[in-house]
Amino acid sequence: MPIIYHHIAALRNALNPYRGQQEGKQRIALVPTMGNLHDGHLELVKLAKQHADIVVVSIFVNPTQFGVGEDFDSYPRTLDEDVAKLTTVAADYVFAPSIDEMYPVLPPPTSVRAGAITSQLCGQSRPSHFDGVGIVVSKLFNIVQPEVAVFGQKDYQQLAIIQQLVRDLSYPIEIVGAPIVRAADGLALSSRNQYLTETERNIAPILHQELQRLADQLMNGAYIERGLEHLLAAASARITAAGFIIDYLEVKTAQLDAFEIDGKSTTFAGNQQDLVILVAAWLGRARLLDNQLVTVTLPS
Repeated sequence: MPIIYHHIAALRNALNPYRGQQEGKQRIALVPTMGNLHDGHLELVKLAKQHADIVVVSIFVNPTQFGVGEDFDSYPRTLDEDVAKLTTVAADYVFAPSIDEMYPVLPPPTSVRAGAITSQLCGQSRPSHFDGVGIVVSKLFNIVQPEVAVFGQKDYQQLAIIQQLVRDLSYPIEIVGAPIVRAADGLALSSRNQYLTETERNIAPILHQELQRLADQLMNGAYIERGLEHLLAAASARITAAGFIIDYLEVKTAQLDAFEIDGKSTTFAGNQQDLVILVAAWLGRARLLDNQLVTVTLPS
């Protein structure tokens, strides 16, 4: 069973023996979570174990990344069940601080902002969300001081922001992106899936099915003949007809730059372009995120 710490000083003291240049030095990995763990989280821990000797899993429902009217108060807190699950994948430590421990002053007067990358996609409907992510991840990096940190690719924009943060703030941390873990019917695993009713849960896989359809159309060059906007509009109509309320459905480069093509030319050099299709949509109380990577052949 992992050892649980609720205080920053106690966790630091526990990790100090693994640091330095002494013979016993070991590589530390961090897996940040908000708890209410599912199989997707456990896959993050398994991946962390492949990259490090010691794995710390943080469990903290971070108030600074929730906006007004969002589900901070109702977000499930299931620490005992989470620790039991983490035991099955041999996590070493759990860091489960209180809000007061993490934020002596709330809201914190210090902010960590990632700039233009946050103004698109999720940042349009959740304008303060990534500022909250930036400060809590920065604090966790400083508290744990890991050599590696693992984040899921389901939150593609968040992963890109964290990679930028590590680059720009010179954290000596390797960021590992973990592939999306899906249910047998293709639905991306998420703690918020439990908000779905039985009927909604049966509808939810349509989101991934539409991403796969779009990926096939992009690979087949349909965006050249029919236009990317037409493909996105048709997919949006089908998703909406199924009962979703779409926040966004977009195609970006893998670096989250704009992908625009007029059928004759493209702003990107080279024969191929790595793209990502990203979607966020409400189904009942659940806001579902998903994405699909695809490589397309550009017209000459």
